[in-house]
Amino acid sequence: IDIGSSESFLRGGELPTLIVQSTGHAVHVFINGQLSGSTYGTREYRRFMHIGKVNLRAGTNRIALLSVAIGLPNVGVHYETWSTGILGPVALHGLNQGKWDLSRQRWTYQVGLKGEAMNLASPNSISSVEWMQSAIVVQRNQPLTWHKTNFDAPEGDEPLALDMEGMGKGQIWINGQSIGRYWTAFANGNCNDCNYEGSFRPEKCQLGCGQPTQRWYHVPRSWLKPTQNLLVIFEELGGDPSKISLVKRSVSSVCADVSEYHPNIKNWHIDSYGKSEEFRPPKVHLHCSPGQTISSIKFASFGTPLGTCGNYVQGACHSPTSYAILEKKCVGKPRCIVTVSNSNFGKDPCPRVMKRLSVEAVCAPATTN
Repeated sequence: IDIGSSESFLRGGELPTLIVQSTGHAVHVFINGQLSGSTYGTREYRRFMHIGKVNLRAGTNRIALLSVAIGLPNVGVHYETWSTGILGPVALHGLNQGKWDLSRQRWTYQVGLKGEAMNLASPNSISSVEWMQSAIVVQRNQPLTWHKTNFDAPEGDEPLALDMEGMGKGQIWINGQSIGRYWTAFANGNCNDCNYEGSFRPEKCQLGCGQPTQRWYHVPRSWLKPTQNLLVIFEELGGDPSKISLVKRSVSSVCADVSEYHPNIKNWHIDSYGKSEEFRPPKVHLHCSPGQTISSIKFASFGTPLGTCGNYVQGACHSPTSYAILEKKCVGKPRCIVTVSNSNFGKDPCPRVMKRLSVEAVCAPATTN
C-alpha cells in the first residue's frame, strides 16, 4: 500500500490500526518484513479478530499476513464448506481519510514458508542460507525463527529424548529426519483437592497443573552419528533455546498392576464367538531398558494390594508366595512374564474376592562375568 507524506501519524500522531478478521487458528502480521503482532483463536472460538497498531512509513509499504491452520475439519455436516483462515475484511483505521478497506487490494498468495521450500532441515541444504551467529540471549522469545546447532551422540544405549522446556510451538529435525511437532502447552485446572465422591467430573483430582502437557520428544539412536549431528528447530511462537537439552531415559524400576480378570484380546474372541475355550488368565510383563536386568523385587503382592507405583502396600489379602514367585521368574533377567492366577501362587489367598498382582522390580546395569 502507498502512504502519503501528509498523514498525521507521520508527524507525531497516533499510529494507524490494522484489523484482520480470521476464522482460525492464528495470524501473524508483518509490516515491511518485520513482525508487527500475532493473534490466536481457541478451540471453542476459532473466529477471532487481530487488532494492532502498525508502524508505516511514507511511500510504499508491504503488508504480509501469515495464517496458521492447525489441522482442517474432517468430520461433521458439510465439513468441506467450513471456512478456515483469513476471510476478511482487512482494514486500516486511523488515516486522514478514516477507514481504508484493504480487502479488495491486490494480494498475492503463497502456501508454506520459505524455509520449508528451501528444505533448511536437510543437511544438504543447510549451507544454502547464511545463518546468524548470535549470543543465545539475543535469540530468546523470537517468534517464527529457525535455529540450528550440532551435537555429539551421548555414550551408552539408553533411550534419548529432547527436553523442549522453554520453547513454544514448532517442528524438530535431526540429521534431516523429522522428530515431529512440539507444543509446550501448559495444563491448567485445580490440582489442590482430590475427592472422588459423588458424580464423576473431568476436573476431579487433576494432576500437573502449571506443567507442560508434553515436554520430552523421543530421539531414535539409529538416526544419530557419533559426532556432528545436526539439530534444526523452527520455532513459531518464541522460546528460549538455551533451555533445550538432550536427556537419557534411565529406568531404575518398573511396575505392573493387573487384576486376575484383566481383559485381553483372546478372551474377547472367546466371548464374542461363543467358543468353549478355557479362560486365559492375564499376564504381567516386566521389561527393563536395554543393558539392564531385574536385580531385585522391591514389592510383590497377589491379593488386594493398595497404592500406585513406588508406593505399593499390602492389603487385607496377600499371598505369602508373592515375592518368591516373582524373584524366581524375574531376577537376573532383562524381562519376564508372570501369569496372574491362583494356581501360579499356590492357592487362592482369599476366595470370592477379586484379586490383583502388583509388582515393583528394580532394574540395574547387567553384569558380565
